[in-house]
Amino acid sequence: MAPLFAQEVERSRKFLALMMDAGVVVPVPKDPGGGYTHEQHKQNYTAIYQGGQLYKLTGEQKYADYVRDVLLAYAEIYPTLGEHPARKDSQGSGRLFWQVLNDAMWMVDSIQGYEAIRDSLSEVDRKNIDDNLFRKAAEFLSTGSAVTFSKIHNHATWATAGVGMTGYVLGEKELVDIALLGLDKNGETGFLRQSELLFSPDGYYTEGPYYQRFALKPFVVFAGAIENNDPARKIFEHRDGILLKALRTTIQLTYDGYFFPFNDAIRDKSLKTDELYHGVAVAYSKTRDPGLLSIAQWQGRTVLTDAGKLVANDLAAGKAKPFPFQSMLLSDGREGDQGAVAVLRNGDSTSGQALIAKNSSQGMGHGHFDKLSWQYYDNGHEIVSDYGAARFLNIEAKHGGRYLPENETWGKQTIAHNTLVVDGKSHFDGDAEAADKLAPEQLHFSDKAGSQISTAKMTGAYPGVDFTRTLALLELDGLNHPLVADVMRVNGQGSHQYDMPLHYNGHIMRVGFDLKSNVESRPVLGSDNGYQHIWVDATANPESADKAFVTWINDDRFYTSRWIPQAGSEAILAESGANDPEFNLRREQMIVQRVKAAGGSVFASVLEAHGRYDGAAERTTDSDSQIKSIQHTRDGDVDLLLIETLTGEKSVLAISYDQDETKKHNAMINGTKVNWTGFADHIRLGGGSQ
Repeated sequence: MAPLFAQEVERSRKFLALMMDAGVVVPVPKDPGGGYTHEQHKQNYTAIYQGGQLYKLTGEQKYADYVRDVLLAYAEIYPTLGEHPARKDSQGSGRLFWQVLNDAMWMVDSIQGYEAIRDSLSEVDRKNIDDNLFRKAAEFLSTGSAVTFSKIHNHATWATAGVGMTGYVLGEKELVDIALLGLDKNGETGFLRQSELLFSPDGYYTEGPYYQRFALKPFVVFAGAIENNDPARKIFEHRDGILLKALRTTIQLTYDGYFFPFNDAIRDKSLKTDELYHGVAVAYSKTRDPGLLSIAQWQGRTVLTDAGKLVANDLAAGKAKPFPFQSMLLSDGREGDQGAVAVLRNGDSTSGQALIAKNSSQGMGHGHFDKLSWQYYDNGHEIVSDYGAARFLNIEAKHGGRYLPENETWGKQTIAHNTLVVDGKSHFDGDAEAADKLAPEQLHFSDKAGSQISTAKMTGAYPGVDFTRTLALLELDGLNHPLVADVMRVNGQGSHQYDMPLHYNGHIMRVGFDLKSNVESRPVLGSDNGYQHIWVDATANPESADKAFVTWINDDRFYTSRWIPQAGSEAILAESGANDPEFNLRREQMIVQRVKAAGGSVFASVLEAHGRYDGAAERTTDSDSQIKSIQHTRDGDVDLLLIETLTGEKSVLAISYDQDETKKHNAMINGTKVNWTGFADHIRLGGGSQ
């Protein structure tokens, strides 16, 4: 037995030994997420699944007997259950858990464990479990939870998977049909429709990476059951192989194994999760992609299935190759026309650079109001950050592990992200239904080495205001690390207040301008739309580009954000956490550029990594910025950003906004003529001392 699979078997044996020693414990449901009964039922469905797999692998009767006894206990209690006492009115109530989603998760694992032992049972026990547990649970998850079951949503994915797999195990074609095609069996809802509507042609899941990870398990596990029971459907070929494509896309949406925390996302979720153990195993069994073996190696886990055994065997045989993390543009929306996510990478996926431009659709109810936002990773850390969700999952003390009120008042609000806020209001005035109707337009993407560029435009987030943002990952002569260039052009009618926040991780080392620090009291930046959660630490009015910068340190590397201040602009240094009496928010830092202007505005900035701090040697090198200056010029309809290093090297980010990629352009900046072809380019002018 290959080492990885042997370790998985041993891990499951130890877990089952503990569960079996404790006896059969099936309590009456009572608690919300994180509470005793909630966690016990989670442990139980894990034990049912693993016990079934161990029985199938080893033939040891004790595992079948334990799974049988647990299921018989459920068969006794399940018919007596009504709505969960800790249910939340705004969500469908479960029977075993506070929300129906968790009941569906119980079903997906439990039916697999049951399938493995079902033939070993007496006819009496089999009929009891069939009729009093799984048929009743399938009825509850489908017709009894029709609203959830009929959604195009991850909750429905879990529910349809559980019901459909139960149908296959019990030989109930009706359950399979409604799972695949919806309760009306017209194909407008159901599992197949979800695979068609929730993923873009590039395999991007509309709710974002966190929920893509979560939904992946029911998609691939149910697909495996469909293939085994109905191979003629060719489910893994459905919609150009969308499920396998989605698995690869899920992996691409990570840095150092952790998912980009778009939308409602718990930040500590990584590829080391049950959904991805199953996903990688199933995908490898279908594709034999050696890159997936390196992911399994990083995970250090697999699953107790034939697919998991294959992964372990081929990994032991030395067939793994590095997974090809790369720069890519991932379209959003069923037809790929609802914006996109641009991932710009340099170097490896654990210590190199990754610039993510979030130009995607709203992402339904879990979406945030953050059109054209961005994040940046470098040196193994998130440098420019996204807050993710305000939630402590399954920690009962924090609202039963549910989403916290601050998820609405802070996490989803635009000011909590790295994008434009107009007049102190969130995009679409915080209306999710309105936001779902409009998406950004991805105008340009280039992954050319050393000059990677993404541009997108948002219209409709604010009345009378549109904004276009270009983010670029550029390699400049004279700099040791790539530089991020950011140019946002805002077109507006009338007078507005424009705020541009930058949320960063690190400790400030140097500020280029004079600060008015609030040392005795901390005022709050505003009263609503997220501003009520911002403590103002200091303000300033930087007047020139040579002084408009902030330098901070993260781990052993320095970072400088430098921008071109506009006339009358203000810089606000601030921190989250105000008006948070229950201490639900993390304290995180931000810099806000504030401009009050009639008409539009242009925000132009760069983010530079530089130097090193060696604490052991007590040595610091290049702790100050290596950029001498930046200049912005608008020549007609063209934006030019000139960057000069301390060594005299000059580069220009040139943006024509012309989508004819064959058209030649030229413009002047600081007495220098620059030429380029297409929408945008990075032009190295040289000039440095050698």
